[in-house]
Amino acid sequence: MTSTIKAIVFDFGGVLLDWNPHNLYQSYFPNQPQAIDEFLEEIDFYAWNAKQDQGRSFAEGVAELSAKFPHRAELIQAYADKWEKSIAGEIAGTVKILYELKAMGYPLYGLSNWSLETYAVIKDYPFIKEFDEVILSGKVGLIKPDPAIYHLLLSKIAYSADECIFIDDSLVNVEAARDLGMRAIHFKSPEELERTLKEHEVF
Repeated sequence: MTSTIKAIVFDFGGVLLDWNPHNLYQSYFPNQPQAIDEFLEEIDFYAWNAKQDQGRSFAEGVAELSAKFPHRAELIQAYADKWEKSIAGEIAGTVKILYELKAMGYPLYGLSNWSLETYAVIKDYPFIKEFDEVILSGKVGLIKPDPAIYHLLLSKIAYSADECIFIDDSLVNVEAARDLGMRAIHFKSPEELERTLKEHEVF
């Protein structure tokens, strides 16, 4: 490895896994993506789901949101009951890159906003076993882009911020990593990720 990059840090959802609430709710709103978006906006889904990512139980989250939106209670409960349907599978191109990086000798780390309850479902994906360490928001009670979760990761690994590349599909999370001195890539596609890694002389 000629690059000054010594370790690679991956987000999960939107980078390695095709997670999207549309995947689940399309059976409730057939061929109506706009209706799904309107529903998600109405209940402020992403802010609500972030609380589960930070450690709140789904039971508590569903009860609280259903009380605010009783006419949406069935749909809210569906997310808890059928959560695994929100994942359409691996993003194959990124997973291929992950395995290539591992074969080259790079230590790999996971840094993900993810509920501890639902992690039980995804931890069986084979690529999860390739990580040297996973910092899961739902386990540690911290959530990106809070700098504290990045500091926690750095405290657990043998590399400084400028020796790490961080890959995330959320620009705000990428910017937070850059503010701490990490080289961060805003993920858009496996093809673009591969090109950017080559620019950093990782490949």
